[in-house]
Amino acid sequence: MAGVFIYWDNSNIFHEAQRLAEEHSEGPNARYRIRVHFDNMLRLAHADRPIERALAMGSIPPEMRQLWNRMENNGIEVGLFDRGGRERDEQEMPDRLLQLQMLEDALDYNGDPGIVVLLTGDGAGYREGAGFHSTLERMHRRGWRVEILSWAHSCNQRMRHWAEDNGVFVPLDDFYDAITFLEPSRPGFELAQARDAASLDLSRRPMTS
Repeated sequence: MAGVFIYWDNSNIFHEAQRLAEEHSEGPNARYRIRVHFDNMLRLAHADRPIERALAMGSIPPEMRQLWNRMENNGIEVGLFDRGGRERDEQEMPDRLLQLQMLEDALDYNGDPGIVVLLTGDGAGYREGAGFHSTLERMHRRGWRVEILSWAHSCNQRMRHWAEDNGVFVPLDDFYDAITFLEPSRPGFELAQARDAASLDLSRRPMTS
């Protein structure tokens, strides 16, 4: 069985989950109470296949420290960057380093390509021959199978259609209740109940052949 190489753009996945939480009407301040359920998200990514590499990039606000510790304790390489400056600028460096690692792995495993599982909806830079979409195309031409996991509402449409034609697109929306949970409201804020993550049903997840 081919191994999976997981590349996780945490900022893209988490911030778009915040937007979706508001649309789901999950009580007051849902945007600030939503959390990604790490274990279920990781399992959705590897789908019980052997992991060759797992790398996550994100920022270092204190409230995320528990997530990063959990990732590292489960064998995921973590790259953290200070969240400062303009939003787009702060994300460009993590994105580029994630893409660089993807290209390095494509070269290192050139004779034995695996399955690249990318968690992001960011398709910026394609017209300039850069960005995640261009990186995926380069890997695909060298025999890598491609899977993109992203929120449907925020995924770059060109990248999504390419994945559907050449690999697999997994809309995270289909697994929203299993890959997110909500914390209770904090003291001093409007009362809101917590929500646990549901069990993950992998039978609904599309897979590369």
